[in-house]
Amino acid sequence: MTAAKKPVEGTVLPPAPKSALPGVDALSALNNVVDGTLELLRVREEERTKRANIYAYATVEVTRIKEAGSLLKQYLEHVFAERSRTIEGLFEHLDDAMTRGDGTAATAALQGIVDLAKSSPLADMGDLTLVRKALDDPDHVWEL
Repeated sequence: MTAAKKPVEGTVLPPAPKSALPGVDALSALNNVVDGTLELLRVREEERTKRANIYAYATVEVTRIKEAGSLLKQYLEHVFAERSRTIEGLFEHLDDAMTRGDGTAATAALQGIVDLAKSSPLADMGDLTLVRKALDDPDHVWEL
């Protein structure tokens, strides 16, 4: 024999409501996901292109700066070598004038040394905006 089972007690729940997202809303959500993904891919590609352009610009500018630095280095080496020869010559004139006892020549040589020491080789370059324009001009001829 089977034992009699006790009935289950409780409250009966109402049937579950229909889906919160009807079929039309689900299709709209899918379209939103697809559209959003396509937009993400488009923006990502645009940003990659921008980064590539920035990298190319940076590479060109770094190369240009290095070339300008090399040119400036050559200029300064030339100017300072020229100044060195001039200073040596002025000191030779000063020594010679002092050996001869020529005060006028010694004063002139000393004044030349002082004037040369006061001046800057960069001052001879003039307005730096003109230098910048010349550096930007690939056809500019630099005379050293």
